[in-house]
Amino acid sequence: MIRLDKYLCEMEAGTRSEVKAFIKKGRVTVNGETAKSPEQKVDETKDTVTLDGHSFSYQKYFYYMLHKPAGVVTAVRDHHDQTVLDLLVDAPGKDLSPVGRLDKDTEGLLLITNDGSLAHRLLSPVKHVPKTYLVHTKKPVTSQMCEKLEAGVEIGDETPTAPAKTKLLSDTDCGLLLTITEGRFHQVKRMLQAVGNEVVYLKRLSMGALVLDETLSKGSWRALTEEEKAQLGV
Repeated sequence: MIRLDKYLCEMEAGTRSEVKAFIKKGRVTVNGETAKSPEQKVDETKDTVTLDGHSFSYQKYFYYMLHKPAGVVTAVRDHHDQTVLDLLVDAPGKDLSPVGRLDKDTEGLLLITNDGSLAHRLLSPVKHVPKTYLVHTKKPVTSQMCEKLEAGVEIGDETPTAPAKTKLLSDTDCGLLLTITEGRFHQVKRMLQAVGNEVVYLKRLSMGALVLDETLSKGSWRALTEEEKAQLGV
């Protein structure tokens, strides 16, 4: 049960002061009866709330998949660069945030949500959530490089990286699929530097059970499917 004005605000019917004015003017109904007070409690899972005859289907949490393009920063707001939230300007939902971050020049899968619990589960170091990247490199990737990456490498932090998984690409010598379970700063780039190579292109393909929909063009987004949400445990 939540307050009626809070319900309407979460459904983006207006600001708190605006929805209070709507209620005062008799424009809001709850189960067919004109609402009398902003403090009125409603059951968001059962009650039918309307504003000017328009009914709302209550949804507390929102989940979006974004195909992040290069040149966009992973932030809610930025004074200089376009952010990933700027790309979702028309997406329903309050307090949306990216789960984790991709470097400005990195492309690929980014989950946007206001479900803080899910974000914590996916980002918590103790959960070891795997993240797979397509990596193009300046020089050919050798089996020796892969062995080092799989064993864990020193990248200048207090501890070496956790063991990774690698898979060489079949169509080029200068690239691989790299799966890591951590989220250190510039981690993939630093790992390749540690084995004597350099990243020239980076794209995240998956995060946990969530896999990038390759039909999404760069900069496009869509809501997660029910199956995808179930795979994430929400």
